[in-house]
Amino acid sequence: MNNINPSVTTDKVLIANRGEIAVRIIRACRDYGLASVAVYAESDFNALHVKLADEAYSLAGNTPADSYLNIEKLIAIAKKSGATLVHPGYGFLSERAEFARAVQEAGLTWIGPEPETIDILGDKVKARQIALQVGAPLVTGTEAPVTDASQVVAFAQQYGLPIAIKAAFGGGGRGLKVAWKLEEVEELYHSAVREATVAFGRGECFIEQFLHNPRHIEAQVIADKQGNVVVVGTRDCSLQRRNQKLVEEAPAPFLTDHQRDSIHQASKAICAKAGYVGAGTVEFLLSQDGTLSFLEVNTRLQVEHPVTEETAGVDLVIEQLRVAQGLPLSITETPVPRGHAFEFRINAEDAGNGFLPTPGKITHFLMPSGPGIRVDSGVEQGSVIPGTFDSLMAKLIVTGATREQALARARRALAECQIEGVASVLPFHQAVVEQSDFKHNFAVHTQWIETEFSVQIPAAKRYLPSPAEQLTHTLIEIDGKRHSLALPALLLNGLAAQSTSHNLAEWPQSSAVSESKNRVEAPISGILFNWLVAEGTHVEKGDVIAIMEAMKMEVQVIAPKSGQLKHGVPKGEFIHAESQIAQII
Repeated sequence: MNNINPSVTTDKVLIANRGEIAVRIIRACRDYGLASVAVYAESDFNALHVKLADEAYSLAGNTPADSYLNIEKLIAIAKKSGATLVHPGYGFLSERAEFARAVQEAGLTWIGPEPETIDILGDKVKARQIALQVGAPLVTGTEAPVTDASQVVAFAQQYGLPIAIKAAFGGGGRGLKVAWKLEEVEELYHSAVREATVAFGRGECFIEQFLHNPRHIEAQVIADKQGNVVVVGTRDCSLQRRNQKLVEEAPAPFLTDHQRDSIHQASKAICAKAGYVGAGTVEFLLSQDGTLSFLEVNTRLQVEHPVTEETAGVDLVIEQLRVAQGLPLSITETPVPRGHAFEFRINAEDAGNGFLPTPGKITHFLMPSGPGIRVDSGVEQGSVIPGTFDSLMAKLIVTGATREQALARARRALAECQIEGVASVLPFHQAVVEQSDFKHNFAVHTQWIETEFSVQIPAAKRYLPSPAEQLTHTLIEIDGKRHSLALPALLLNGLAAQSTSHNLAEWPQSSAVSESKNRVEAPISGILFNWLVAEGTHVEKGDVIAIMEAMKMEVQVIAPKSGQLKHGVPKGEFIHAESQIAQII
């Protein structure tokens, strides 16, 4: 494992993130001898990462834009707290070059690659060009971002389907759509642009051939400021839903020596060519006929990094801290894997209902232990899962001497998991470890869950957040000075009744109304991203009238009947599932 540098005691790390990854970084800081500073949105005021950090500061907001995506607030808190380094975690601003620049311009140390490197590799068109220059394997794609849907249709007609419509500045599955039918190409292009604009501030997309039923393989890379680049190991991340990973394992199984060597060599060459510094991941697709193609570079720590840590014996977060301080890597070559590891993402999603997000309060939370078990959690019993952020609650990492032993331990560990109060993907994990496609012949691929997973998982009970999970703002005076005060709403019963939530009283919530055929209900708890149909317009049953967004997922709102549409909730409002958002009369 890494050498700890106890002589460094004055540095302090601001963690510009939340949840599980914030907790992970806090623990690494403590192991390494650095102080940690947490930040939090209002709905996270009592979150685990806030409790564990040495210091915690409010971002005074409750949407991503007002909190974890607000660069000015984060820099101000870093200066106020006396932080000297900033760790972005994953997601949010972790791959935003403008944040890295702002950190550096504020005189702080950025834990990650240089902003110029993020710019180059974050632009997937430029990343493809680098991959071509170093001889990495690649499928056919557009040389530049497309400008309208007609170009996407023309590409599909020339090269055939399926095609991948990919955000040029995206990552983590956001702004990625796969078109399997020509008639869906145009709408999927517009959907990818919308998602990319919301998630990354830029909507440009490029097109490339999508390998049929591919595996998703990636290489973990770490590089220091002395020019050393090391591939720490490979991972398989093929079990996905909506292009979001659910199960990962390391090392990537069932690869030929040639395939593994190609992945290692291409990953190291791409990162060296880009002048990479820090932890990063080079991703590939591997088709069933053995075709390997470079996919993208994620210029950050990955959610699934623990499986590589367990099999390589390297603490990747401490390596990030070392590199940021100018120290060399603690390893000089790819470690020989010590066994096999799986990671199961424990998301607050209803696996029996299309993996829909289910925010709410965790009333019971018990994770397994024993040989080969590691749990990286961002929650505990009593924690609240907000509908405005990612659905990940915890990660169950299981390691064994062999893949077979790791699978056996995984069955035992998954059976021990107990979560109540919100739905979770545990039933899916418990089922998938028993599937032959996963256990034996490894026939899983990135579309396997949607196309071949046939186990019927019952829908979970619907849970709704309670008013106690909201904050109410008021003002107090201390020694003649006004201060803003935020308290749980139920502590201020009189003020709590003044909630502006449109879920409570836009229309009467009587049983008669709930049975009304005119209601249009929210399919998920989340933000009403946009109305696609104007107020007063006549719609037909089955029309897509709005887009909702929750926990990194875009969901269409479908007209349940024909008639004239009457909006009831403004764009940008947070809405609970099954709440009325419109009428069709």
